Amino acid sequence: MSTVARQEMTLVWTRDSLEFGAFLAPYHPLNADPALQLRRDIDLMEHLDHLGFAEAWMGEHHSTGAEIVPAPDMFIAAAAERTERIRFGTGVTSLPYHHPLVTADRITQLDLQTRGRLIFGTGPGKIPLDAHMMGIDPSDQRRMQGEALEAILPLLRGEVVNMETDWFTLRDARAQLPTYNPAGIEIATASTISPNGSVLAGTHGLSLLSLAASSPTGFEALGRNWDIYEQVSAEHGHVADRSTWRVVNPMFLAETRADAERAVSRRIGSMAAYVNRQTGQDPDWAQTPQGIVDQWRGDTLGEFGQAIIGTPDDAIAQIERLIEQTGGFGTLLVLHVDMASWEDTKRSYELFASEVIPHFKNRNAGREASLQYAADNRDYLIGGLIGAITKAHTDYYGQPAGVQA
Repeated sequence: MSTVARQEMTLVWTRDSLEFGAFLAPYHPLNADPALQLRRDIDLMEHLDHLGFAEAWMGEHHSTGAEIVPAPDMFIAAAAERTERIRFGTGVTSLPYHHPLVTADRITQLDLQTRGRLIFGTGPGKIPLDAHMMGIDPSDQRRMQGEALEAILPLLRGEVVNMETDWFTLRDARAQLPTYNPAGIEIATASTISPNGSVLAGTHGLSLLSLAASSPTGFEALGRNWDIYEQVSAEHGHVADRSTWRVVNPMFLAETRADAERAVSRRIGSMAAYVNRQTGQDPDWAQTPQGIVDQWRGDTLGEFGQAIIGTPDDAIAQIERLIEQTGGFGTLLVLHVDMASWEDTKRSYELFASEVIPHFKNRNAGREASLQYAADNRDYLIGGLIGAITKAHTDYYGQPAGVQA
């Protein structure tokens, strides 16, 4: 296939190609049992798999209390054994925190264990306290991410790597395990507001993961960052494919907005506290559950961006807005925040799967067309039905129904 033909194929985007998944940091309240919280996250993976979601992502964090998975590969290994088809992404592996050979080895093992259901999400590391505890200067993290990728990518291709930086050395290094798919593992890199992630992804031909898509500044940056990604990809001989672009938006659904607000009211304060305690703020809006809901819906809650706390129709409207802003993307990832009971949480995803996904997948077009045809031809169809019933009655009784002998 020629380069032009390949570009034309991969750049075509259609609404019914859109996929859906969940993105977990994971965010949990500080006043509950972390063992149960981790168990519930694995239970959620089974629920998402049952409902037909395409992907689930798990992050890596080491501090500040709310984000309690330091090893996404361990989590995914457990979740993969309890699921059948859903793909898992490391969301993301913080590359500066690990030696590149160890990262490549763990990723290839996990890829084999999941039989190719792995997406290797990468990033520089997010929480300042994580870097501080490891003695890493935050100003070095993006450079270190780039250097790690320069080593990891050839290792995953089965190449021998010799490389030395100020924080790692590779001598005749190779990953002894292959990837499950000979074509390799899909690799993504995180992008927020700055163009750094777009440049890195475009340079290496990686997928793009837009974490701040729903924040006011992140939303405005979506088109600009995609343009940069597309340009840098072309400069390095790669094709920018919208089907591999993922955007993240927090959502919690119920039958009505009032039901959604009630479901999150008891625990939503923990998320506001998580944000505000780190910044030393105590705003008026954070004093009540309704104030937090209104703030999160209308503006932003720290790094979370704007949230949909409402109905499937609200979710559909927001996804339409993201499509219009971006020109199309591959997967919408629901930013999952543990802020409701387990039953209400499951119901939120059930509503999303039963009403939001079919809207974009156009799965009910045939059903709608069938009913419309019946409505448009009701006189003919019902007339034929009445005629058939009358004939059957006459054939059996020797006279039409309602005629007295």
